[in-house]
Amino acid sequence: MSCFLDTHIIIWLYEKRINLLSEKAKKYIEENDLLISPIVNMEIEYLFEIEKIKDNSETILGYLEKNIGLRVQNSDFKEIIKISLNEKWTRDPFDRIIVAHAKYMDLTLISKDEKITKNYFRTIY
Repeated sequence: MSCFLDTHIIIWLYEKRINLLSEKAKKYIEENDLLISPIVNMEIEYLFEIEKIKDNSETILGYLEKNIGLRVQNSDFKEIIKISLNEKWTRDPFDRIIVAHAKYMDLTLISKDEKITKNYFRTIY
């Protein structure tokens, strides 16, 4: 089975801040294949560019791919954007696309974001 990870979860895993995850989220991460939407790559790079994090997306994702088997899930971008147009609960384009991608794949999303948790029933934290 697979699950999607939100951007901040990726950062926590990279920074070895596992203690920030719930026991349920830790168990889910240990027992499933870990996927991200390609937009997570862009959001990580954005956070690097504005100096919110110290390493770029290539470094972070390369490390996690090698060490925990993280994979970028490439899907039909046109369909994902179509789904994201209905995610009117946020103005954040990253969140809209991440949730839309999880919905498109019909997968659980691990996120601490309260808005996401409230608006996507398959979110766990």
